[in-house]
Amino acid sequence: PVNDIWGWTDPETGVEYALVGRHDGLSIVDLSTPVEPRPVAYLASRAASSIWRDMKVYADHVYVVADGIDGHGMQVLDLTRLRELTEFTELEADAHYDEVSMVHNLAINEETGFAYAVGSRSCGGGLHMIDLADPKNPSFAGCHAVAGTGEREQRGYTHDVQCVVYKGPDAEHAGREICLGSNADAVVILDVTEKANPTTLSVARYADYGYVHQGWLDEDHRYFYQNDELDEWSGLVSRTRMLVWDVTDLDDPVLVKEHLGPAPAIDHNLYVRGDLIYHSNYTFGVRILDISDPENPVEAGYFDTVPAHDRLDISGSWSTYPWFESGLFVATSWDEGLFVLRV
Repeated sequence: PVNDIWGWTDPETGVEYALVGRHDGLSIVDLSTPVEPRPVAYLASRAASSIWRDMKVYADHVYVVADGIDGHGMQVLDLTRLRELTEFTELEADAHYDEVSMVHNLAINEETGFAYAVGSRSCGGGLHMIDLADPKNPSFAGCHAVAGTGEREQRGYTHDVQCVVYKGPDAEHAGREICLGSNADAVVILDVTEKANPTTLSVARYADYGYVHQGWLDEDHRYFYQNDELDEWSGLVSRTRMLVWDVTDLDDPVLVKEHLGPAPAIDHNLYVRGDLIYHSNYTFGVRILDISDPENPVEAGYFDTVPAHDRLDISGSWSTYPWFESGLFVATSWDEGLFVLRV
């Protein structure tokens, strides 16, 4: 079975690759011929298998973490090694970062060269910050957790996060490195410009949350689109719900819209490219939303990866990667595998 997904384009050859998380490791798939995606390499899990694997790319290296596995840490693989391959190859990692063990998710701000491991047993489960200035030798940079949020002990557990150099309308924070975390029971907005002294700007909640799971800013950094993984499962809503936050004032986010889809399927990861949201909806598959009118998303298309049903199962489409220059995007679906798609 597969889980999360990311992508990499070789800057020398232009070849686009899907980086596909599997329970037992990472598969790398050449998309040169989109109708015949070709697995070219595999990186085995450092320890046991896991249904939660996450990967991100910086400076032509992929960084891989996994949850539920003691001692997995963060694997580092130099993707330029793919150029040398003439047949399918099982690769060994180039390096390993062991200052974290099991990690639920990983974000990388490519503008600043910092990675943010979240949902680990370090840093209260919040942001474990890692300097990638030397890509094969990551180094610890700092911690930040928002007490009073998150799972269980409310120590600040962050389930997923996006970090950007802020270019939005809030002039007070222009040019700062800002992270938006989905903390299970709240959206948190942080200033992590100074890794030794990060600050919490705001904590935003809504009454009928199930599990504040993940979200992504629009390209103007004015709206944050957020999914709630367990509101459908818990019967809080009858159809897939996506929440729209106006973050014009980073110190005071405002929930301005709850968009309901046409199916009852549970929503999972979403990403924004241009005026489109690519939103994985588990058993429904991938739903495309047009946000030309940012507060009023419109259904623009879909691809159903589990056409047999749209039940409230935690299975089906996990995630997408929509940033290939070719216009392709890729999606994973738990038991169904990798899908290579185009809008």
